[in-house]
Amino acid sequence: MKKRSVLFVMIIVCLFFLNFKLIQAQQAKENTDQEKAYLLGKFDPSKKINFIKISSKYKVNGGNLYLRKEAYNAFSDMRKSALKDKITLNIVSATRNFDTQKTIWNNKWTGVTIVAGKNLKKSYPDELERFKKILEYSAVPGTSRHHFGTDIDINSVDPSYFNTTKGKKVYNWLNKNASKFGFCQPYNSGRKTGYNEEKWHFTYLPISKDLTSEYQKLITDKDISGFFGDKYVPQMNLINNYVLAINPACL
Repeated sequence: MKKRSVLFVMIIVCLFFLNFKLIQAQQAKENTDQEKAYLLGKFDPSKKINFIKISSKYKVNGGNLYLRKEAYNAFSDMRKSALKDKITLNIVSATRNFDTQKTIWNNKWTGVTIVAGKNLKKSYPDELERFKKILEYSAVPGTSRHHFGTDIDINSVDPSYFNTTKGKKVYNWLNKNASKFGFCQPYNSGRKTGYNEEKWHFTYLPISKDLTSEYQKLITDKDISGFFGDKYVPQMNLINNYVLAINPACL
């Protein structure tokens, strides 16, 4: 009788630990899935407690923009400092989730959005070439740093703006001072692969550095889909040639 009781207890204990391990594994999978969804931009920033709506006084255009709270506070401090030097910094674009990036991408793909005076669907009937052309300045949905909630476009996304006297002053100030507030320009000049230089794009490094590392660990080509031309993702080696092809100082 005692042997049966001991055996019963052992079975119960084993079942308990087995169930505990299964719960742990399920929780780990759920955490990973949530992290991947975040990195891919599959969330609503307005519903994230660690995001904040950007004040209208900081924006170039209308519409609701959101940032991670830490990045927002750092930008506010940087803007105040710039104003002392008679430099005005405003935000053109901040967090863009997957759906927003998908709209940008698909509109360029179909010719709804004209790029540099061209309807890309007509100018680049070869889809792979069109894919590459859009990649010059626009990220594939699921690969944009704007998904992180740490990246901002400052004052203008038109390269010609930064060739003007005003634009040069803004960029020179950012180049000299942005790092003091935790910001880094990911798409600088001199890189062999990746997006063209973007003098307007800055990332809040204290958070984005870890998110970039997590992206490299968790995301694969199979996760990057759901938009026009997604069949070309494996050919482009997007993670290495674009997501990670940034200013080494931002890694």
